[in-house]
Amino acid sequence: MAVPLLNCDMGESFGNWSLGMDDDVMPYVDCANIACGYHASDPHVMRRTVALASRHGVRIGAHPAYPDLMGFGRRSMACSPAEVEDMVLYQVGALSGICQAEGTAIRYVKPHGALYNDMARDPELLRAVMRAVQAFDANLPLMLMATADPEPSRRLAAEMGVTVWFETFADRAYDAKGHLVSRRLPGAVHHDQAVIVEQAVRLARGEPLRSAEGTELELPCDTLCVHGDNPESIAAVRAIREAFQALETT
Repeated sequence: MAVPLLNCDMGESFGNWSLGMDDDVMPYVDCANIACGYHASDPHVMRRTVALASRHGVRIGAHPAYPDLMGFGRRSMACSPAEVEDMVLYQVGALSGICQAEGTAIRYVKPHGALYNDMARDPELLRAVMRAVQAFDANLPLMLMATADPEPSRRLAAEMGVTVWFETFADRAYDAKGHLVSRRLPGAVHHDQAVIVEQAVRLARGEPLRSAEGTELELPCDTLCVHGDNPESIAAVRAIREAFQALETT
């Protein structure tokens, strides 16, 4: 069976501040979401991460965010749709220039943090991000949060002429509508490797999850986000890759 693409947020170091274990996780993923300087990263980190992804044959994705280095892009900002459109274009363009210098190219776009969550709830922000992608390169897929009702996003993408990839998370809890449970709440993040791998396999098979409210939840899953910021998460990524390889042979 075909399995979802594994994607991971990368290139989130900044100057002398180091975050993530990009060298360790890169061999196990299909897609690298590379920060573009607004929530994390700098030009040197961006170029180093692009080169690392290129060496491993990993698809490069732009990971644009609100301009929020202090808050790591996890705080919502009062930006208009037009401002969001221009911010996304600016960041995608910056990463594209570095990709060109390294003899490669951006293959998709995945917004980060609060912007990613806000556009899942605000159709005008989603439309703005789609406008930016369509204006830059209409052939680039846009990663969106998978929810219990993906049809509105599918219809808007068809209207805008943009391809969407629905993304799920192996290590996060979901509410009944398919939204991620807030990190501020207990149980929002799974830490047990067995639980993480089981959720990844259920998503890959199209099987329902159990929501935080106890209801069954089915989510479309074109790509699965994994994290690689500590040795435990690296071990989980390896285990998910091994589980997916087993699925591909069935």
